[in-house]
Amino acid sequence: MSRIDNVGLVHIYCGDGKGKTTAAAGLAVRCAGGGGKVMFCQFLKGDSSGERAALNKIDGINVVPVPEQIKFVWNMSEEERESAREYYSDKFEAVCAAAQDYDMMILDEMIPALRYDFVSIERLIRFLNEKPVGLEVVLTGREPDERLVELADYVTEMRKLKHPYDKGINMRKYIEL
Repeated sequence: MSRIDNVGLVHIYCGDGKGKTTAAAGLAVRCAGGGGKVMFCQFLKGDSSGERAALNKIDGINVVPVPEQIKFVWNMSEEERESAREYYSDKFEAVCAAAQDYDMMILDEMIPALRYDFVSIERLIRFLNEKPVGLEVVLTGREPDERLVELADYVTEMRKLKHPYDKGINMRKYIEL
């Protein structure tokens, strides 16, 4: 039997391909299925994404509430961006404060939240360097900052080779939503 370590590593699922959130959700299911406690926190997404409904039904997974709907960042006014900055910064601080109660923290779409300056990258890096021992942290999103790539223990890039969007097929229920 091999030895099992619980040192709490940092994962990044990134790239232009499909599957970043799906991979993170799968890891959350694996953790909860093994008896662990998971915090699943999404940024820049509303309450309609299908994984939220499924994960809410699994003991051991706390799906952090989000607004029912959210605008795409490029459709936000400057006032709405400032409001989003305050909302996501406060949300991040709240999940950091609760981190010691979990074995895994999923920060879905954290990377674009950083890019749009809704959460400070310096604050995230400080959290990752000071996080509770044993806490596994998963970040998702396209084009992670090199400082995060350097800090992470796992970096998995989902690369698009082909996608229905390229043929004009929009998001589909049960697949992208």
